[in-house]
Amino acid sequence: MSTVTASRSGAVTGVLTAVLLALLLAGCSPGHDESAGDLCAPPGLDSATALPGNLDSAAAAAAEDKYTTPGTLPLSTIDPAKLGLVTPGTLTVGTLSDAPPSICVNSQNVFTGFDNELLRAVATKIGLQVEFVGTDFAGLLAQVAGHRFDVGSSSITTTDARRELVGFTNGYDFGYFALVVPNGSVIKGFSDLDSSTRIGVVQGTVQDDYVVRTLGLDPVKFPDFNTAYANLKTGQIDAWVAPSQQAQGAITPGDPASIVQNTFSLNNYVGWAVAKDHQPLIDALNAGLDSVIADGTWSQLYSDWVPRELPAGWKPGSKAAPEPQLPDFAAIAAEPTKGTEVAAAQPKSTLQQLGESFFDWELYKRAFPDLLRTGLPNTLILAVASAVAGTALGMLLAVAGISRTRWLRWPARVYTDIFRGLPAVVIILLVGLGLGPVVKGLTGNNPYWLGAVALSLLAAAYIGEIFRSGIQSVEPGQMEAARALGFSYRRSMTLVVIPQGVRRVLPALMNQFISLIKDSSLIYFLGLLVTQRELFAVGRDLNAQTGNLSPLVAAGLFYLALTIPLTHLVNFIDRRLRTGRADTSGTLDELDQAIVVERG
Repeated sequence: MSTVTASRSGAVTGVLTAVLLALLLAGCSPGHDESAGDLCAPPGLDSATALPGNLDSAAAAAAEDKYTTPGTLPLSTIDPAKLGLVTPGTLTVGTLSDAPPSICVNSQNVFTGFDNELLRAVATKIGLQVEFVGTDFAGLLAQVAGHRFDVGSSSITTTDARRELVGFTNGYDFGYFALVVPNGSVIKGFSDLDSSTRIGVVQGTVQDDYVVRTLGLDPVKFPDFNTAYANLKTGQIDAWVAPSQQAQGAITPGDPASIVQNTFSLNNYVGWAVAKDHQPLIDALNAGLDSVIADGTWSQLYSDWVPRELPAGWKPGSKAAPEPQLPDFAAIAAEPTKGTEVAAAQPKSTLQQLGESFFDWELYKRAFPDLLRTGLPNTLILAVASAVAGTALGMLLAVAGISRTRWLRWPARVYTDIFRGLPAVVIILLVGLGLGPVVKGLTGNNPYWLGAVALSLLAAAYIGEIFRSGIQSVEPGQMEAARALGFSYRRSMTLVVIPQGVRRVLPALMNQFISLIKDSSLIYFLGLLVTQRELFAVGRDLNAQTGNLSPLVAAGLFYLALTIPLTHLVNFIDRRLRTGRADTSGTLDELDQAIVVERG
């Protein structure tokens, strides 16, 4: 029976390996244009749009501008050396990778988009280098407030609630947000939304705030725009409230969804976030922004990346900044399509949508090289480092937890209860953002290893309980026999009881290691460079570039390639420890057989 099980395990692992090798060969094959279908590339004037024609008339008036400064300091008076940056001479910027064309990672693995390219131009005016670090929006403003980043660049719409945590520059963009519904829906505008409607938003965004505070409804919250739109297309939600640019970029011909209404953001403009106590940097960025508006850089970048009409009465920069000179986007948008008339796209079937969303072979080929070169090594480094440290600390917790000394037993149990009770992402944020400022002299303000520490502390709580249960399952007679042979309590535990306990919990221990491999994806919340991304982050970035979920499935294949062999390995070891080597005592060797024949 064990032979059959082993052969099946080998077959599964072999098939998975063959699939991954095929993807590797396909991903290394020449002739594929990686820029094709890249949502993180400047769309240019051909994508120009006029003001939305289906604006919510009740909300189409811009909010009162209370925060734009009357003017700025002369750029010549800004001293880059006195801006109090995390790294002198370099602007450390926290950004996202999943909202093209505003903020994203392109096919060359470079953080770009309108917001970030404009910030590069502003930094050049000030005389600074820029280093972009990917993070999650849920922790971005807290990281800016805690000086993990000098600037937050993420198409952040300023609100009064956000201004309580961070400061903002003058505005460089003004966003609309759109109501997207399935084709044929009875929902025709924001006024049709009610408590029975499942409304999707991205958590922590101004759209989330609008649905909750303005509409008074309880939305379904998602981590990113692509996941929200995928749920709309598959019918899991009834409507999606999204930034207009992201909504327009996500909807492709043939999709079963459309924008039925737009509205202004009621909470002022889009600006860069800076710590509230960092006014010199805010002043410098405002001065640089006015400078790039004056020399036409803003207009050029705006026309390349987000060519759409500005709302009446609003312009970027300070109140003293010149009016930007922009093309007539409305006229460009009204021009007939050049060349041959394109036939209307046919609606896609559900199976076709699923196939295109999850099993796009070309995207598998694009994803595989980066997953192999960047994602896999970082995932292994984080998982192995945290597994080794977590196992060592877990054993100490297990021994302390069964100690007869309450000064060891109670701290171990309190630690275990706290770290098992808190969500993993909370522990990662507490360690990364709490210890980060304290030990930044050692880490260089790089949270990569703090993430590994957080995973180790988290794993130790679970591993400690696994070891404790295994040790306590060993029969008391084992300890009594060891003591009767003259072993001390410590030597009895070390040489007799603990080895038996560990052997009994190997399957549970391997399950914890597998969970640790998957939990490594949460390190992205702390902010990572492109070269530090693990498997899930690499897949998510390509997912944002293309709007397709196939790169995430490709990342999932790598997780399977790591976890399935581990599962079968521990099953093999556990089986050998329980049964030993195969019993061959019933067979006769050649000499014994000869003796038997001769005697016969």
